[in-house]
Amino acid sequence: MKRHAGFTLIEIMIVVIIIGILAAIAIPNYADYLTRSRITQATSGLSEKRVRMEQFFQDNHTYFRAAAGADPEVSSPACSNDTTSSRYFDFSCPTLTAATYTLTATGKSSMTGFTYTLTHANVKATTAVQSGWGTAPLACWVTGRGGC
Repeated sequence: MKRHAGFTLIEIMIVVIIIGILAAIAIPNYADYLTRSRITQATSGLSEKRVRMEQFFQDNHTYFRAAAGADPEVSSPACSNDTTSSRYFDFSCPTLTAATYTLTATGKSSMTGFTYTLTHANVKATTAVQSGWGTAPLACWVTGRGGC
């Protein structure tokens, strides 16, 4: 009797089904992992800008000094609009007075939909998130699908 070598159609179909199940689990988890890793650009960027604002306050006893003819970015270096330091977030300072400020990180590219804020009182908030990442606004920084 001659013996045939190779795989049967059933064996190949079982392998394809197993690969499909693994891919259905792995791909969404990997996408969540990428999103969580990109959120750190927002949180660390806001924290770094807060340190710069507090250093400016220590040096000048104000968060904003509106001197005649002064460049606003020199007067408040951390509150300038920043669209280049992060690939996934733009930073701005929509609220700035002598005694208060609010720093904002707004998502762009694949992070569109996420918005994080940080105030002079170190109040952290998530004002917008992508679908499936909870409901905003929240009085914390959302760093995962489970929330804060």
